[in-house]
Amino acid sequence: MAATVLGSGVAFLDSTVVNVALPTIARDLHTGLSDLQWISDAYLLTLGALIILGGSLGDRYGRRRVFVLGLLSFTAASVVCGLAPNTLLLIGARAVQGIGGALLVPGSLAIISACFAGADRARAVGMWSGLSGVSLVVGPFIGGWLINAFSWRAIFFINVPLAAVAIDITMRHVPETRDSTAAGRPDYAGAVIISVGLAGVVLALINGPSNGWSAATVTAGVVGAILLVAFPFAELRIADPMVPLRLFASRQFSGANLTTFVVYAALSVTSFLLVLHLQVDLHYSPLGAGTAFLPASVLLILLSAQSGALAQRIGPRLPMTGGPILAAVGLILLSGVRDGDSYFLSILPGIVVFGAGLTLTVAPLTAAVMAAVDARHLGVGSAINNATARIGGLLAVAVVPALAGLSAASSHLAGRSLNDGFTASMRIAAGMLVAGGLVAVASIRQIAPADEAAAATA
Repeated sequence: MAATVLGSGVAFLDSTVVNVALPTIARDLHTGLSDLQWISDAYLLTLGALIILGGSLGDRYGRRRVFVLGLLSFTAASVVCGLAPNTLLLIGARAVQGIGGALLVPGSLAIISACFAGADRARAVGMWSGLSGVSLVVGPFIGGWLINAFSWRAIFFINVPLAAVAIDITMRHVPETRDSTAAGRPDYAGAVIISVGLAGVVLALINGPSNGWSAATVTAGVVGAILLVAFPFAELRIADPMVPLRLFASRQFSGANLTTFVVYAALSVTSFLLVLHLQVDLHYSPLGAGTAFLPASVLLILLSAQSGALAQRIGPRLPMTGGPILAAVGLILLSGVRDGDSYFLSILPGIVVFGAGLTLTVAPLTAAVMAAVDARHLGVGSAINNATARIGGLLAVAVVPALAGLSAASSHLAGRSLNDGFTASMRIAAGMLVAGGLVAVASIRQIAPADEAAAATA
C-alpha cells in the first residue's frame, strides 16, 4: 500500500501542484494563459494517451518492473522541469513526466488488485483511491508552501525524495505479478494514433481561441480528430489491441468510465482556474491559494475508506450518483467568488461541499470500474480508467477556458481579470458533474458486491 500510494501519489500530485505555481511561472518566464495551459496539458496529454499502453506493458513484462521504470523516468524529467530556463523546455519536460506517469499509475492499482482479494481488495482500493485522491487536492497547498519558502522550481525537486522512497519500498516488499496469458507485441501503433490525435486536437483547442485559427492550427485539429475517430477501428484490426473494445460491452464499465471522464474534467478545470483566480483577482499568495483546498483534503483523508466500505455494502450506484451532484453544488457556490469576499463565508462553504462530493465519488467509482473487468485485465482496465480521467482533464483545461471567454487572457495575465470567465467555467464544470451523476444512475449496478457474490453462490 505504501509503495503504490507513494508512486501514484507523486504522479497525481504533479497534475495539481503545478497549478498553484502558474502565476509565478508566468511572471518569471514572461508568458500567458495559453502557455500555462500547455504546461498543464503537456503532462496530461502523454499521461492520458500512453497510460493504457503502460498498463498493457505491466501486464506483459511485470507490473513491479514497469512501475519502477516509470518512477525513474518521472523523477529524471522532474529534475529537468526544475532546471528549465524557458517555457519550451518546461513544456517538453512535462510531457516526459507524463510518459513516466503512464508507466507507474496503472501499475500501482494493478499491483493492489493482484495482491489483495475479496473484501480486502475493496478496502485497499478505497484506501488507494482516497490517499491518491488527496494528492490531487493537497497539491496546491504543498505547491504554495514550496513557492513561498523556496521557488516554483522546488515543486519539481520534491518528487526526487518521494520517488526514491517509493522505489526502495517496491524493490524490498512488492511481489512481481503479470498476466501469464499475454502474448504478442504491445500495441505501439494504437499508442501513436491516440497520442498524435490528442496532440492535434488539443493544439487546435488551445492555440485557436488565443492565437487565431491559422491554417496550421486548423490542419492539426482536423488531423487529430480524424485519428481519434480512426482509433477504435484500428484497434479492431489488431490482434492484441491496447484497448480491448470488448471491455466496453459491460454497461457498468462504460458508464463508470464516462462518469470518470466528466468528474475528472470538472476537477481538473476547477483546480486549474481556482488557484489562478485566487491569485490574480483576489490577490492571494501562492500559499494562501493552495491552503484554500485543505478542507477538501481533510475530508478525503478521513472519509474515503468509509466511502469505499459504504459502496461495498450498498453498491456504488447511490454514492456515484449523489457524489457528483453534491460536488456540483460546491462549484455553484464557488462560482460567485469575487475580490473582497471572505474566505470563511464565500470560499470555504464551496470547498467543503465540493470535497464532500468528491469523497463520496472517488472510491466507489474506482471500485465499480475494477469490479467490471476480469482478473487478467486488471492492468489494462485500471489503465483505461486512468486514461479516461487524464483525457477528461486534458480536454477540459483546453476547452472550458475558451468556452468561458478567457482566451483574451492568453497573451499575458498581467492586468487581466478572470472574474466573469471563472464564473462561467465553474457553471460549466458543475454541469459536467451533474451529467456524471445521471450517467451513474443509469449504468451502475445497484446490487452490492457482497450480495452479488452470495446470489452467485446460491
